[in-house]
Amino acid sequence: MRWLTPEEQRAWRGFIRLHERLGGRLARLLQSESKVSGADFAVLVHLTDAPDGRQRYQDLARALEWEKSRMSHHIARMAGRGMVVREECAEDARGAFVVITDAGRAAIEAAAPRHVEAVRELFMDHVTPAELRVLADISERVIKKLDEDQP
Repeated sequence: MRWLTPEEQRAWRGFIRLHERLGGRLARLLQSESKVSGADFAVLVHLTDAPDGRQRYQDLARALEWEKSRMSHHIARMAGRGMVVREECAEDARGAFVVITDAGRAAIEAAAPRHVEAVRELFMDHVTPAELRVLADISERVIKKLDEDQP
């Protein structure tokens, strides 16, 4: 067993606290000001980035690191609010797509400006351009390794 050194532990715990507190603050802000949950926002971001605003269920779940049941329940709630629809996959009877609706696009377009403003206020305004480049490099390297290890 390779325990973390005091320096590694300080960095790791600081990273986890930052992630939890920043994520929590952003999620509360989205919910209170836009009536969009942090999970809704994450789904809508992925869908707006996808061609035609559609993504296969399993690909979206993998991108969000969600279990199948969480994905299914959350998409059902979003569909109930008219933000997304579920479409069957003609090529694969077992597969399905999640597709953003006009209401989903309107929701993210309304929420995004305040979200970006909060990201700037809570994070970007407190790091230098050099620190930001290092953070981006670290994030991309770790994400690449996680993607390689994905089953």
